[in-house]
Amino acid sequence: MIKNVFMRFIKTKVCITGIILLFSCRNIAQENEEVFTPHHQLGLVISHAHVFEGRNEEGDREVLSLPAWGIDYTYHLSLHWALGLHTDIIIEKFKVEKNLESGEDKETVERSYPIAPALMGIYKLNDHWSFLLGMGGEFAKEEDFLLTRAGVEYGYEINSGWEVLGSIGYDFKWNAYDTWTIGIGIAKNFGRK
Repeated sequence: MIKNVFMRFIKTKVCITGIILLFSCRNIAQENEEVFTPHHQLGLVISHAHVFEGRNEEGDREVLSLPAWGIDYTYHLSLHWALGLHTDIIIEKFKVEKNLESGEDKETVERSYPIAPALMGIYKLNDHWSFLLGMGGEFAKEEDFLLTRAGVEYGYEINSGWEVLGSIGYDFKWNAYDTWTIGIGIAKNFGRK
């Protein structure tokens, strides 16, 4: 009988000690976790836009690599989701064939410094990788096009809210042409604790 009481006492102490250790470890883990705060991010990207349906001065087909800037505003809603207004600006005049247009004869159009803003939905997979998808338009004095944009970004925080990033994007301009962009940039977070 004394042995049974002693064994119950030991089991109770072991259970209580285990529960205390479990909650202590949980509290320590919670103290080390960073609490997410919704915040803003503003980025500047230098990139090249690649147009595979470009035309040279003689009218021959050639791949164009055009210098571009990107100005990206993003609002981080949660740890994994964000919304943004990402604007690409090609800083050159060029000619392109409207290869996505239906019909036999493909029209060649001029583009003068087109500006292409898009409202983006962003899924942040982890601390570094983000996937983007959105809609917008490409505006130039000659003609405007509706576009769908998809992209992937890799970001690396360097110092107190500053981040360097690399990006690859694809713009599908409806009934017109498509563009691939590759860029590198820097971004600053605002309002994050």
